[in-house]
Amino acid sequence: MIDPSNYTVGLPIAASTYASKVDLSLNILQWGMVAIFVIWGIFFTYCLVRFRSRNNPSASYAAANKGGALSFLPDVMVLGFEIWLIFFLGLPIWAEIKETFPTAMESNVVELVAEQYAWGFQYSGDDGLFAKRDPKQISSGNTIGLDANDPNGKDDYVSINELHVPLGKPTLLYMSSKDVIHSFFVPEFRVKQDVVPGMRVPLWFEPTKTGRFEIGCAQLCGLGHYRMRGEVVVHTPEEFEVWKQEKMKEKEI
Repeated sequence: MIDPSNYTVGLPIAASTYASKVDLSLNILQWGMVAIFVIWGIFFTYCLVRFRSRNNPSASYAAANKGGALSFLPDVMVLGFEIWLIFFLGLPIWAEIKETFPTAMESNVVELVAEQYAWGFQYSGDDGLFAKRDPKQISSGNTIGLDANDPNGKDDYVSINELHVPLGKPTLLYMSSKDVIHSFFVPEFRVKQDVVPGMRVPLWFEPTKTGRFEIGCAQLCGLGHYRMRGEVVVHTPEEFEVWKQEKMKEKEI
């Protein structure tokens, strides 16, 4: 069960290694906009009082020429703030999340197959090799179409609407879709990525807390879109190994 305290006033709790950096950029942006709103509001109020019609019955445009280059100072300050925000704060965070991926050797690698309206997760087992998927073999008991003839799939196992990951290790997801565009969204991890048919889209995160965290679909994907929900279950490394062995035994049975 997802802990209700994950969602309080403001943003959900930060539960991944880069969530706090995303929060920092959002907070700076929001407080910057508040500061600009207040400053412009004060200036606007001053102008309303200073140039009210009772003291200025006839409009004069001579004042518009006063101030010169100094009048552009507020615009230059706002432009400088936005440039700093985008290029010196936002882009490094974006690059860390979207451009710098952990290697497969140091990660928990999982294949995600999205469909209307479920999330399917394929794990490789002890050999680290994933079985091929064959659309012709999709059935009620094989929703992602694991190829029964692929020897790499002997120890593969699958979970539906539950992604199990270990704490303290990056999880590398390779995401694809069987039908329409979906969007994998875990608010506590600050991750959201479209899942596109015909593409294998990578995504990574490293949890910093154990527990259950909601998976939502952030893309309107059909009439049953509201039902496309799941959970990320973050285990301690020991608990994850136990869960993994149990899933492999279930397959053997």
